[in-house]
Amino acid sequence: MAVKNLSLIVAIGENGEIGKNNELLWHLPNDLKRFKKLTFGHAVIMGENTYNSLPHKPLSDRKNIVLTINPMQRYAACYMAYSIEQAIDLCKNEEKAFVMGGASIYNQFLPLVSELYLTKVHAEFPEADVYFPYIDYSEWILQEEIVCYADEKHQYDYTFCTYKRKL
Repeated sequence: MAVKNLSLIVAIGENGEIGKNNELLWHLPNDLKRFKKLTFGHAVIMGENTYNSLPHKPLSDRKNIVLTINPMQRYAACYMAYSIEQAIDLCKNEEKAFVMGGASIYNQFLPLVSELYLTKVHAEFPEADVYFPYIDYSEWILQEEIVCYADEKHQYDYTFCTYKRKL
């Protein structure tokens, strides 16, 4: 059953690619701006690899929740969760919480989220080593779609999509 205030945010390539060697496969400044605008002031849930890949830790002006199986692990200025249930419980009083990766975290939370904020990057990345799980779009209603084209700062065409889970 979907958790009302729980959303998922991700950028994916044409074949579900999301990364390689714990890094993004593209640099899309407008996607980073959208990520910051949407998540600002809210909780973000991430796995350890995603946390460790962040250039600035923790993400400012957000409740950072790091999900790990290591009960001894601690990160400064972060909330630690050692199960999905504990991560969700840490968000129960939040207006909105965003699951932000990585692949294993996405896979575990996809059945639980009520909204998807996708950036669909219109390119293939055969070098990828991490993929987003399969999305059954019949379970979702497209709420918004904004098509953006490659330019001097964005190497690829991309589309911002917002989906709500069907009841």
